[in-house]
Amino acid sequence: MSTDQGPTVRHRRLAAELRRLREAAQLTPETTSGILGWSRPKLVRIETAKSRPSVGDVERILDVYGTDYAIRATLLQLTRDIRTRGWWAAFGDVLAGAYAELEDAADRIRTWQTEVVPGLLQTPDYARTLIAGEFRDDQEAIDLRLQARMARHARFARTDAAELSVFLAEEVLRRPVGGAAVMASQLTSLLKAVERRSLAVRVVPMTLEHRPGLGQGSVDIFEFSSSLELDTAHVETMGGSMYIEDVAQVRRCSSMLDRIADAALSQEKSVAFMTNLREEFEAHVHA
Repeated sequence: MSTDQGPTVRHRRLAAELRRLREAAQLTPETTSGILGWSRPKLVRIETAKSRPSVGDVERILDVYGTDYAIRATLLQLTRDIRTRGWWAAFGDVLAGAYAELEDAADRIRTWQTEVVPGLLQTPDYARTLIAGEFRDDQEAIDLRLQARMARHARFARTDAAELSVFLAEEVLRRPVGGAAVMASQLTSLLKAVERRSLAVRVVPMTLEHRPGLGQGSVDIFEFSSSLELDTAHVETMGGSMYIEDVAQVRRCSSMLDRIADAALSQEKSVAFMTNLREEFEAHVHA
């Protein structure tokens, strides 16, 4: 695992893949750096993401390893993308760059939420309630974070946005964040969102005797259509965001989400559930 240090996910992944390719070629750092005519520290810094390699550096490394065309093209593009400043840079003080980078680049996102509606699907009123609960009377901080969250919404509305599969614990939707009116509006927004072909929202009922992943918290898995093992999991802890990049650990997280999906209501039943729950909140508003 690694803590969130900003927009470095692509860089870390490139470094890990270059190291894996060298080991697969059964070459030591000393041998490889000798072939390249580099010092050993230069290669080690590249493989540990301590320095950013140029496209030319990566081309020379891949020449040594005899990498096939598909992997070569992917890694060279990854190298170019390392130096690209994303839209999230404008919100660098309030938005985790690594998370935004993954969210922006992934082909598919699967998320399991036990506490709140995921940020990409929050209405402004729902989001403001959550943010204000953390920042209290700091109106500037609240407004800036709300702007960042809404910018994420706008990016997600684009045609090439990731496919999104959301699994929500029933209690997330029953928790009256902001009051009945805010929750009725949030449920209306979710119901409209699931009309998109690239989005699914499914509810995991509270009535289950045992729920997969119980007590293990929420998780996001960012999946990529690539010849490389780029999938990354993200979990929130009391100490901050944690990114899981180890292939075996990511697969375990993915397997847990598969079990949660098996336990969730179907999309049709989830829509019916959210529709009925919205009516309950609306009744409280008009009571």
